Amino acid sequence: MATGSDIIEARNVFKTYRSRSVVVEALKGVSLSVGSGEMVAIMGPSGSGKTTLLNCVSGLDVVDAGEIIIDNQPLQGMSDDALSEYRARSMGFVFQAFNLLPVLSARENVELPLVLAGVKAGLAREKAMEKLEQVGLADWADHNPNELSGGQIQRVAIARALANDPAIVWADEPTGNLDSENTAQIMDLLCELNEAHGQTFVFVTHQADEVGSRTHRTINMRDGLIEDRAPLTVSGA
Repeated sequence: MATGSDIIEARNVFKTYRSRSVVVEALKGVSLSVGSGEMVAIMGPSGSGKTTLLNCVSGLDVVDAGEIIIDNQPLQGMSDDALSEYRARSMGFVFQAFNLLPVLSARENVELPLVLAGVKAGLAREKAMEKLEQVGLADWADHNPNELSGGQIQRVAIARALANDPAIVWADEPTGNLDSENTAQIMDLLCELNEAHGQTFVFVTHQADEVGSRTHRTINMRDGLIEDRAPLTVSGA
């Protein structure tokens, strides 16, 4: 594993969710760092705080206390518009539910974040095709999601996450809806992309063997706290 200096830092982060009758302390003073170019899996049982941690560290959710620093940029104090622009420019997101627009083709789904970022139509199409080529789906560019398999849909979602060449890709259960064969193929792809381009990948996953073992390091959570940070031998990366 070859990583650079820390690109992600969380310092003593707290997050509590409140409803009328329930108070959930989701994060209880969590600190972590991730090196540039590292692949990390955040693991733990349901309710351990792993998705909350990803949402807070990526700026999708606001922390109650503590600091989040991404590539030397503190997220606290940024306006909503500035934070949205920063995420669009520097981050990519892959979710379990894919979140593709069914009325758009694979290419158009990948183009969308580029168009929203102000990229001209011709260049957006060119970059979208480049990313679909990277994930092995150039021949399926004009197909809508309902014409694709689950594994192909997730490849489109990965291409979309990579559209703006982000420094960091956040992935929340990216293989949770896939069978074991497609899971292995998606992890092969993500490991190849990490090796080729040096992008940082942070996964939330419950799949220790299929996903966790393919990363450089796991961060294990329980009850809103990090238990340990055990290094793993990367298999097939």
